[in-house]
Amino acid sequence: MLCPVSSLTVRRYLTLFTGLVECLCFAGTIFGWASLVFVLKMKGYFSSQCTNTTGVNSTQVLDCSGQDEQFSLVFTIASFIFTFLTLPNGFLFDHFGTTVARLVGIFLFTTGTLMMAFSIEALSNLLFPALSLMAAGGNLFMLTNMQVGNMFGSRRSTVITLYNGAVDSSSAIFFAIKLLYEAGISLLSSFLFLSACSIIHLLRTFFLLPRDHIPYPMPDDYTYGITCGKSKTLSLEQLTGNGNAQMTTEEVEDIAVKQEKSFRECVMSRFFVLQVVWLSVMQLRHFLFIGTLFPMLQRLTAGEPSLMNQYINAFAITQLCGVLCAPWNGLIMDRHKGKPRAPGESEQEADLRASVLSLFLTVLQCLVFSVCASIPYLPLQYFTFVVQVFNRSFLYGGNAAFVSVAYPSCHFGKLLGLIMALSAVFSLLQYACLALVNGPLDGNPLYVNIGLTLLCLLAFIHPLSVFLHCRSLASQRAISTSS
Repeated sequence: MLCPVSSLTVRRYLTLFTGLVECLCFAGTIFGWASLVFVLKMKGYFSSQCTNTTGVNSTQVLDCSGQDEQFSLVFTIASFIFTFLTLPNGFLFDHFGTTVARLVGIFLFTTGTLMMAFSIEALSNLLFPALSLMAAGGNLFMLTNMQVGNMFGSRRSTVITLYNGAVDSSSAIFFAIKLLYEAGISLLSSFLFLSACSIIHLLRTFFLLPRDHIPYPMPDDYTYGITCGKSKTLSLEQLTGNGNAQMTTEEVEDIAVKQEKSFRECVMSRFFVLQVVWLSVMQLRHFLFIGTLFPMLQRLTAGEPSLMNQYINAFAITQLCGVLCAPWNGLIMDRHKGKPRAPGESEQEADLRASVLSLFLTVLQCLVFSVCASIPYLPLQYFTFVVQVFNRSFLYGGNAAFVSVAYPSCHFGKLLGLIMALSAVFSLLQYACLALVNGPLDGNPLYVNIGLTLLCLLAFIHPLSVFLHCRSLASQRAISTSS
């Protein structure tokens, strides 16, 4: 039996809100690693890596660079897994549907939080599998929630970018755990609470999400969840018939063109290659910044604990703003919705044209962020934190939104997964950069930062390519109209 229309509307907004909370509190927690490291160092994790060395005037100095390298390696592996596993997770989601993908994600995330809860200083290496499992589970939470944007047609990109911003803001969870630890709440209690939240994930999986996928465009009478019976997966023929009578002939033709593209054709396209480059160079810049934030602040503050704590807290607080920054990117991409298109212009072409500004602004933000992060002036880092959270929100939200408008929805999970996986492989260069900084450069990251800033310039090629493509299509339309 189908749900009443009013009930379906309430359910959709409840799905939107609970998905936002899930992304905000669980999906990207690993990116708050800098806050958790502060606590783990206090507790003595990897303290065996600290050695006594002879300093100036033959004084004994405790060298903990080996400890910092271990913490950086934990984050490097977890961040790699978060991005790389989007590929197998995308195939899992596309082929087995929402329920199966989420059950796997819940199991992985819960196992990771339990391992974090019961880890002790003597078992510091437990941090490697624990954070990696949390990353893998969080990735599936993010991936299965992206489809919620399909429920809100004209604001699809806005919802997708909002969710990606929430993933960025979820890094503040480790900051909250840090504050709770300073207030006397143990890590055991905090991570056991996160584990217990799996009950909420399960309830949401069965009652507020479909077993399979949310179609796009979504008809008004689409139902999902246990109380509404089986969810409907619609074919193109159903969409062009009674399934969605509000669709225009032009929109139906646009969907048909997109659905005709095979997965191989999408992967071999110029847009796909440039999207990988666009994401990879900027993601590497962000991962290296987060992974080295603690030692960087330690160097700039001369190791003064209260000053370091002040900047770590400032960084964590700015991460909360990711969920507020990201929707602006979606609004940029959706700004043409509801407006009349040029004669002969398809919906996909309008989406691509709208994405040019989003892609360009993202690269420009990254360039400003990279320059600021390269300048060894402590007060400037407050501004760096602000630009960084804006750019991360634009980067991942814009990436998912571009994939959703440029390619068929049936390949969304696989294509997003492949892009993220390839960018993850590229992000492994961060460990080589760390080795270069800690070795030949004697702890000074200036030259590496300059190199990464120059590398970010490559990302400008992608928005330029999309702009030229849209201009070419517009010229072809003008010629065909005049003839």
